[in-house]
Amino acid sequence: MTDFLLELRSEEIPARMQVKAKEDLARLFADEIAKAGLTTTTIEAFVTPRRLALIARGLPEETAAISEERKGPRSNAPEQALAGFLRSTGLTREQLVERDGVFFAVIDKPGRATADVLAQAVPAVVRAFPWPKSMRWGEASLSTESLRWVRPLQGVVALFGDTLVPFDIDGIASGAATMGHRFHHSGPITIESADTYVEQLRAANVIVHLSERTTLIRDGAGAAAAAEGLVLVKDEGLVLENAGLTEWPVPLLGRFDPDFLGVPREVIQLTMRTNQKYFACTDADGALANAFVCTANIDASDGGNAIVAGNQKVLAARLSDAKFFWENDLKVPLADQAAKLSQIIFHEKLGTVADKVERFAKLARWLVEEGIIKPSPLQGRGLGEGQSAPAMSTPDDIALPLSPAISPEAEREKLATLAETAARLCKADLVTGMVGEFPELQGIIGGHLARAHGLPDAVSDAIRDHYKPVGQGDDVPTAPVTVAVSLADKLDTLFSFFAVDERPTGSKDPFALRRAALGILAVQTQQGLRWSIEKVYRQWAGASEMSWTAVADGLEHLRYFFADRLKVQQREAGVRHDLIDAVFALGGEDDLVRLLARVKALQGFVSTAEGANLIIGYKRASSILSKSGYQTDYADISDAGDGRHQQALRSALGTAEPFSVSAVEKEDFEGAMAILSQLRVPIDDFFEHVLVNDPDGDKARVNLALLYRFREAVHRVADFSKIEG
Repeated sequence: MTDFLLELRSEEIPARMQVKAKEDLARLFADEIAKAGLTTTTIEAFVTPRRLALIARGLPEETAAISEERKGPRSNAPEQALAGFLRSTGLTREQLVERDGVFFAVIDKPGRATADVLAQAVPAVVRAFPWPKSMRWGEASLSTESLRWVRPLQGVVALFGDTLVPFDIDGIASGAATMGHRFHHSGPITIESADTYVEQLRAANVIVHLSERTTLIRDGAGAAAAAEGLVLVKDEGLVLENAGLTEWPVPLLGRFDPDFLGVPREVIQLTMRTNQKYFACTDADGALANAFVCTANIDASDGGNAIVAGNQKVLAARLSDAKFFWENDLKVPLADQAAKLSQIIFHEKLGTVADKVERFAKLARWLVEEGIIKPSPLQGRGLGEGQSAPAMSTPDDIALPLSPAISPEAEREKLATLAETAARLCKADLVTGMVGEFPELQGIIGGHLARAHGLPDAVSDAIRDHYKPVGQGDDVPTAPVTVAVSLADKLDTLFSFFAVDERPTGSKDPFALRRAALGILAVQTQQGLRWSIEKVYRQWAGASEMSWTAVADGLEHLRYFFADRLKVQQREAGVRHDLIDAVFALGGEDDLVRLLARVKALQGFVSTAEGANLIIGYKRASSILSKSGYQTDYADISDAGDGRHQQALRSALGTAEPFSVSAVEKEDFEGAMAILSQLRVPIDDFFEHVLVNDPDGDKARVNLALLYRFREAVHRVADFSKIEG
C-alpha cells in the first residue's frame, strides 16, 4: 500500500473559506477515485493561507479488475433500442446475457495503474471545486472555459509514494516542488514523499495543520495577556480567522491610549476584531483593558516590537475616529435624533421609520396597559433606588421617584410610560455617526447614549436589547420594559407587511418576517405571555388608523404563519409538528401559549397505550363516517339503540363529554386527555362486537351517530386526523 500527496498552492485563500475547502477537497477526491474502484484507509486534509493539501493513505499500486453489469432493453424491444444499447456498451448482440426476457451487458474492466487514475482524478477535482467565489486569470481568462480557482493557482505537488504523478492543469504541470514561508524561507522545496511533507514544510516555517495553528494562537494569546496580568477575551471565531491568515503564527501584546476607554466597550472590541483581527483583554475584574493581542505571521528578530508599534499606530487611528463619532453623538439628545427618522423610508407602502416607531410605541404601551406584560417581582417598584420614570413619552419630563407604596395601577402606568419612552427612542441611534460607522451596534449605541443622557436604566436597557432575540441561541429579554419594546417592534413589522400583502413566499423572505416571528415566539413562550393574535392585531390596526376592512385578510394568514413558525421553534424541543397541526386544525386557537400547552399534553397522551389505541379507534370511526357520507346531529337519537355495546359507548360518552369540555375550559389538558382515555375500552368493544353498517337502516343510523358523537368528543381536544402514524 502506498500514500498519495496532493498540494494545490495558490495566492492567499480567504480565511472564511478554508475550513470548508479542506473538507471539500477530501470529499471530492474520495468520490473521484471511487469511480475507478479505489478506496483509502484515511484521507487527511490540510489548509494554510497559500495551500490546500491532502494525504491519502493506503492506496494499492493498481485498481482491481471489476465486472460491471448494465441493464438493457427487453429482448423483444425494437431494433433501434437494442442498437443504441450496443453502441453505448461497445458489445455485440452475442455478448449480451438474456434473463427473464431482458438483455444485460456484462462489461469486464481490467485493473489500472493507480497513478494513472490519480492523474485523471486530480484535474477533475480541481475543475469541479465548489469555491463560494472564484476567479480566472492571465490570458486564458479571456475564455469562460478557462480554469477557475479561488485565487490564481501557482503550483501542484502530486507524489504517489516518492514518484511523481504527471498531469497538467491549464498549463500548470504537477511536480514535487513547493514554497515555504513567504518571509522566513526563500526558494523552492522539493518534497520527498507524503511521509516527509508536514515536517519539510515545518522546517520552512509553515505549519500545515490548521488545528495546530489554532492551538498556538489560542494558548499564545492567553499567555501574552497573562504575562501582563490580564485576561484574554475568548473568541474561537477570531482564533480560527487568525489561523487562516498565518502560516507561522506568533501572538504579540500591544497597548492603546487609556483615554479611548471612554468610548463604549463594544465599539472598541468591534474595531479591534473586525478591522484588525485583534483579541481584546480585560483586567481581573472583567473591565476592558487598554491592551490587545495581534497575531504576527513571522518570528521577528526584535521580538515583535516593530510589529506591535505598527499595529498600535493603526489601532490608534481607528479608535480616534470612533472617539470623534461618539463625542459628537453625545452632544445630540436622543429625542432630536429620533426626529430625523422621518427622513428614512421604512417601506414604500408603510411610510417612514418614524411612522413605524409611532405604531409600535403605541403598541408597547398597550401591551402593558392590557396586562399582557406585567411588572417583574424582581423589579420592585420598576426602576431601582433613586431612579425616576418619565411622566410622558419624551426623555425631558421625569416624574418624581416612585413611592414604595405605589398602587398596582400606578405601577402599571409607570411601566407603560417607560415602555412607550423606550419605544420612541430605540431607533434614534440609526441616524447617529456611531451606527453609521458601526452598523452592527445599532441598539447598543442607543443604549449607551440613553444612559449617558441620564435616562432610567429600564429605558436604556430596552433600547440596547430591543432587537433581541436576533437568532437561535440569542438571549431572550426578560425585563418588562425590554419585553414590551422587543415584542411591539417585531409585532409591528410582522403585522405591517402582512397587512399590505408582503408575506414571505417559498424561500424568499426579504423583510426577515420568519425571523421576527421566531423572536416573538421565543419571548412569548419563555415568558408565558398570553394574548390572542386577533385581539393584538385589531388593536394594532386601530391604533395605526388602518381600515380593518383593508387589513383583515392578513389575520388568517398570520395565524397559519405563527403555527408554522411554532413548528420550527419547537422542533428542537422534540415537539411533533403533526400534533401542533392537530390542535391548530380545530380553529379558533390563537393563544399560542395555550396551544403549546395543549400540544405538549397531547404528545404525552399519544405516547401511551391508551392514546395510541384511541387514535386507531378514532381513525377507524372517521374512515367509516367518511365512506358513509354521514352528516347529522346525534342529539335526537340519544336513547336509540338497545345493544349492550352501544349502550356502553353511549354511557362512556355521556361521562367523558362534559368532563373533557370542563377540563379544556380550565386549561387542564392532561385531565382532558385522561378523561378521553376512558373511551378506549368501549370504542374497542364497539368495533369488535357491532356491525356498524347493519342491514337494518335504523340500527346503522344509530351506530353511525354514536361514531359521530365519539369523533366530536375527541375533536374537543384535538383533530386526531392530523396525527401521523
